[in-house]
Amino acid sequence: MKSVRLRLLVLALLPLIVLLPGLLAITIMRWADRYDDLLISKVTSDLRIAEQYLQRIMAARADEIKAIAGSAKFKEANKDSPDAMQRFLLQKRQELGLDFLYIRDKQTDPTLKASKALINKAEQGQHVTALDLYSASELEVIDPSLPQRAKISLVPLPLKEAAKPDQFEDRGMVLHSAIKVDIGQQSTLLHGGLLLNNNLDFISTINNLVYQSEQGENDRTGTATLFLHDIRISTNVKLFKNVLALGTKVSAEVKNAVLGDGKKWLDRAFVVNDWYISGYLPLRNSQDQIIGMLYVGFLEEPFQKIKDTSFLSIFIAFIVVVGISVPLFLWLAQGIFSPLETMIKTMRKIESGDLKARIGGPRTKDEIGEVAGHLDSLLDQVQERDKALRQWADELNDRVTIRTRELHNANKELEATYQRLVMSEKLASLGEIAAGVAHEINNPVAVIQGNLDVLRLTLGEKSADVKTEIALIDEQINRINIIVGKLLKFARPDDYSGLIEQIQISTVIEDCQILVQSSFHEADIEVETQFDPSPDVRINRVELQQVLINLMINANHALLESEGSNRKLDISVQPSMRQECEGVEIIIADNGCGIDPTRIETIFAPFQTSKPGKGTGLGLSISKSLIERAGGFITVSSQLGCGSRFSIWLPKADNLSN
Repeated sequence: MKSVRLRLLVLALLPLIVLLPGLLAITIMRWADRYDDLLISKVTSDLRIAEQYLQRIMAARADEIKAIAGSAKFKEANKDSPDAMQRFLLQKRQELGLDFLYIRDKQTDPTLKASKALINKAEQGQHVTALDLYSASELEVIDPSLPQRAKISLVPLPLKEAAKPDQFEDRGMVLHSAIKVDIGQQSTLLHGGLLLNNNLDFISTINNLVYQSEQGENDRTGTATLFLHDIRISTNVKLFKNVLALGTKVSAEVKNAVLGDGKKWLDRAFVVNDWYISGYLPLRNSQDQIIGMLYVGFLEEPFQKIKDTSFLSIFIAFIVVVGISVPLFLWLAQGIFSPLETMIKTMRKIESGDLKARIGGPRTKDEIGEVAGHLDSLLDQVQERDKALRQWADELNDRVTIRTRELHNANKELEATYQRLVMSEKLASLGEIAAGVAHEINNPVAVIQGNLDVLRLTLGEKSADVKTEIALIDEQINRINIIVGKLLKFARPDDYSGLIEQIQISTVIEDCQILVQSSFHEADIEVETQFDPSPDVRINRVELQQVLINLMINANHALLESEGSNRKLDISVQPSMRQECEGVEIIIADNGCGIDPTRIETIFAPFQTSKPGKGTGLGLSISKSLIERAGGFITVSSQLGCGSRFSIWLPKADNLSN
């Protein structure tokens, strides 16, 4: 690759066409992984809420049974007739929405094998609540209407497989509780419970609690299901538009992991007829045996569409940028190399003996046009000198003819001197031309170096991924500068870091919110912004972002440490006058734990941190330095337990420039 033109084009286009796509692909893959992790994190939280709600229901049922056994009305009914006790229990059963509530009959209850473990614990004085499976015959002993309510017809998946008429599930999953009571002179048990088969209110309550909204008729985003082993006995997952998927079975993969190995399932799974981000929790009975599963999940399709749309948008944007940048760069490069090629052609004509050759034509008003003008001027001087030398040579030749041999020898010596002089003048001209060419080489090299610095600054920490390639480019640019420096001495181009620019603060805050949005979402923090019309300020955008992100992260930590559930962060921008100077005030206020009054005075001092072992204590100190360097100042006010308020004031851009 001997051509300087080709080398410069490769150096300029290589980052755009090769390195940038690689970096873009890595960034997209890392974003996709983080996006998938976020979905799994969400379904993990949903499953935890559903599990806690189930435990709360079990505890509430135990408390209700205990409250009945200890009530004065229970004692009055106990002193009265058995019919009075039955009427009292029926009333309480209806009030609490239970499916059964009765005094244990030791002659019939032994047939309830499912209750054996719970009954034994209750007889020992323990107050227990559990989930157990009752057979149809056991349900009939409790209440003749329960077997029919518990019966669920099985539905094969896929639907093209025909279901046999006798394929149904008649066992019932019961949430029940028992407590020891005295009836007359005997000790027995008060036993009550709730049948969960076909109990849509139970599963709808879980679904609405987890997804915090009433599901519409066509809304299948959030779903919840209760399984008896691998069969759906209560669900809001729909098989068709208005048909629930009761009686369908879970996939074999989930069944083996949850029912077989007793593990939670937190991953995507095929649910009835679509893919869902799913969470499955094994449910155990009073004998610590797995009898079913609790499921929550949400449809994967909307999130996958968002991901695909984002990928496509990024790819199209990259193609558009490359499609515009490459032709534009080649057009700009042509404006540099075309005059150089004309100079080279002219020099070749001169070397071949055509001293009348000139660059001519319209000249650009830049350094290359100036060099072309100097070259034509030098060629004019060379031609005049050549003409003068030829005339002198003619005169000498005339004298040679009339002089002696010695003069003839002197004429030969003069001719040799003439040849050397011509060569010297040509070399001098070429030297000036080479110096001009070297001068122009420095200009594109400086552009490459400057853009490389901007690329490094833009990538920030991500530049570590291409550290070797960037170092190689720096090395080759330095090598060019060393070679050219032997001919000319130029100052190195200014570094682009720390560039001061005129910016609108609201746009910077919106960019910062995007960077910390995931942290606020995970902490359930409500962010409110108010941007009043305000003048622009002059400050380095990256430095202002550093200050704002530091304050937002500090507010996030303070809100996480607070005991309240209503976590709120207010960000406002408004014009403000300070000491008769127009400016802009940025206020970041939270209702977090606040700052200890003893730390307020030293909060902006270096190495002051409330998180020993985690923070360096330099964030606020650096932020204060950056704001003061821009001509502004930062203050703080806080009340312990009520929150903190940081205020940043920056002068108006016009004031600072004046």
